[in-house]
Amino acid sequence: MSKTALNRGIRLSLSLVTLCCTSASHVVANAQEVSPIFGDVTINQQFSPDPWVLKGMSGGSESSNQISERSETATGPCTGFVDETPDHTLALTSKFDYLKLQVESPQDTTIMIKGPGGTWCNDDFDGKNPGIVGEWLPGNYQIWVGSYEKGKYFPYILKITEIK
Repeated sequence: MSKTALNRGIRLSLSLVTLCCTSASHVVANAQEVSPIFGDVTINQQFSPDPWVLKGMSGGSESSNQISERSETATGPCTGFVDETPDHTLALTSKFDYLKLQVESPQDTTIMIKGPGGTWCNDDFDGKNPGIVGEWLPGNYQIWVGSYEKGKYFPYILKITEIK
């Protein structure tokens, strides 16, 4: 089963569980309290909670440098393997003078981001955990979290923060 098919199955299952639980108890959870796997997020400045946490499974069969169409960016090399489709979409409603995205995983992971102004990649921002930090323009960003080895899939959390 491909990672894309797995993602769709997990999203569908989580949606059904959420629908069943909220229907049965008549309680609607605050969207910020739920951290679905492979979730998408829209944020503006001074978002809460900070850090915002997304979860996923790294890896895929596509080379990051093929998806990014480059081997190196200003933030690091485009290494590792990702799925053809992004793991997350981050929509920024305003410009951020400082924003940090950092992956935490028990294994070696990579990150690739495409959005307004370009493409950014990173391999080892903090140990074997990748990250991207800097100024961000408003708009939609596609985020891939890869594994250093082809066909290897590892759990991760992606932290998004304004805190320096």
